[in-house]
Amino acid sequence: MGREHDRRAAIAQAQIELNKKPIYLDTETTGLKDTDQIVEICLLEHDGSIAFQSLVKPTVKIPPDATRVHHITDAMVSAAPMWSELWPQIETLLTMRRIAIYNAEYDVRLLKQSHLAHHLSWSTAISHFCIMKLYAQFRGDWNSRAGNYRWHSLDDARAQCGLDLPNAHRAHADTLLARALLHYVATQR
Repeated sequence: MGREHDRRAAIAQAQIELNKKPIYLDTETTGLKDTDQIVEICLLEHDGSIAFQSLVKPTVKIPPDATRVHHITDAMVSAAPMWSELWPQIETLLTMRRIAIYNAEYDVRLLKQSHLAHHLSWSTAISHFCIMKLYAQFRGDWNSRAGNYRWHSLDDARAQCGLDLPNAHRAHADTLLARALLHYVATQR
């Protein structure tokens, strides 16, 4: 047992997830707090084609700190549809699909927070898995303080695996990178 066993289990799980032909999801947001909202979303099909991509007009201003990360400005989203307008199409794409997300807890929380900001009730049951946690198990850097494998940023994972894709902190680029990372883990021995 141990780390090598866990690494092999992560590889096997990545192969299982790929066989389910997941849809990849990534968002960019107004920030990290419990009141922040989505300003960009991308859903990428298992074959790498875009299923859905849009800027999203939030109900609040985009803070400069967030703009410094993803380079999305209030001017860029001023004519974009609001979350409540986009959700019916997004929900249709996510329903009955396996969803692959790098840092799933965060993105799912932001989906729910965007719902709340637009006075929508969250009733969607989504089947998702976290590529970040799977990669942490694959990588095998033990975090004794937390009692689990250390999580890595998407950019760190990209560099560690030698993937030649940018981490642009934009939803489309990050879904492509998450997809490439899952494929990388699944093809290791």
